[in-house]
Amino acid sequence: MKKVLTIAGSDCSGGAGIQADLKTIAMHGHYGMSVITALTAQNTQGLIDITLVSSDFLSNQLDAVLSDIMPDAVKIGMVYSGEFAAIIADKLTQYGVKNVVFDPVMVSSSGVALIDVSSIADILNSLVPISTVITPNIPETEQILGTEIKNNMDCVKAAQKLSRALQISVLIKGGHLQANSNDLLFENGKIVNYRGDRIETNNTHGTGCTLSTAIACNLASGQPLNTAVKNAKEFVTNAIKYAVNQDIGSGNGPVNHVFKMNKG
Repeated sequence: MKKVLTIAGSDCSGGAGIQADLKTIAMHGHYGMSVITALTAQNTQGLIDITLVSSDFLSNQLDAVLSDIMPDAVKIGMVYSGEFAAIIADKLTQYGVKNVVFDPVMVSSSGVALIDVSSIADILNSLVPISTVITPNIPETEQILGTEIKNNMDCVKAAQKLSRALQISVLIKGGHLQANSNDLLFENGKIVNYRGDRIETNNTHGTGCTLSTAIACNLASGQPLNTAVKNAKEFVTNAIKYAVNQDIGSGNGPVNHVFKMNKG
């Protein structure tokens, strides 16, 4: 059995973060493990509170997992600070972990900061060198580059600029585009565009977490990055599609991570 570790924040309502990641890992048939960076009090209506774990506890969690169960892939989500990023980078390097998907979570869907903005450069400097791919959405890409993205051509330019600046493969998630939901991968100087039609639904909470974790699952299975992204996007598209008529919460509901079990 392939093993996948998620390093992220906890979402007590189950739609995003660690909870979404573990559901995604299970649905890919892999063994899921988690290292929690923060506890969040949130639901479909928004984020209420955040409590960070201590640096020592973060380090101890990483040692506990990595010294006993070596993951075949890792997804990194909510990190919050440069200090946390350095701890994570040091531990993953120490244990020789491969296939790292870095999802630079910065702001919750309700607009609350999930990162110390002053630490963005430090977080990138620590985590990018150990990662296989970075998967920012459009607002996160704009925050990193200090530029505005309005359309697919802007995404292409941003992906090229970000990839060359960070020396890493970049997947820009296009869910915030108005015309479509295309995702764009820039890898080894080549662009791959993953087309996606918009699905009319409010049940999209956790899409970014789910996509990055699905990519990690597919890398753990031995798929090349472009195939891992293609299959992950298909998984998320179905998770959104089969969540259209879900009645969970009164706000921005979660995607249906277990659609394979109940879609029929």
